[in-house]
Amino acid sequence: MSSEDVTVTVRLVRSFEHRNFKPVVYHDVTLDQTVGEFIEFVKNDVVLRTGLPPPFKKYKYDTMKILHQAHGSKTNELVVSLEDDDKLILAEDSTLKAAGIANETELAFFCMDDYRKYKANPVATW
Repeated sequence: MSSEDVTVTVRLVRSFEHRNFKPVVYHDVTLDQTVGEFIEFVKNDVVLRTGLPPPFKKYKYDTMKILHQAHGSKTNELVVSLEDDDKLILAEDSTLKAAGIANETELAFFCMDDYRKYKANPVATW
């Protein structure tokens, strides 16, 4: 493991309203790769990953957002914070390091269309 390889948890968000998500831990993530490359890697991994229910494997994830960083404050929002999109949503052409990813960072991976709908009306259904 080089000094640029970290452990990252990716929260696959299937539904904001139903608080339906699954965390997946990735070890030895290289911070020099672009966010776009990491997104493609995770999309490909999710399809093949055993133990994930089919709805999570077939979902149209397209956006990553920083949820939590080690030794940082956590949001009270159960699925993903609706604040600071300009700072926390990762630009695909940025490297993970430039985007602020460090060891033990937690990311949400979701569909931007679903996120926009939820943000416009953030009501959880039980």
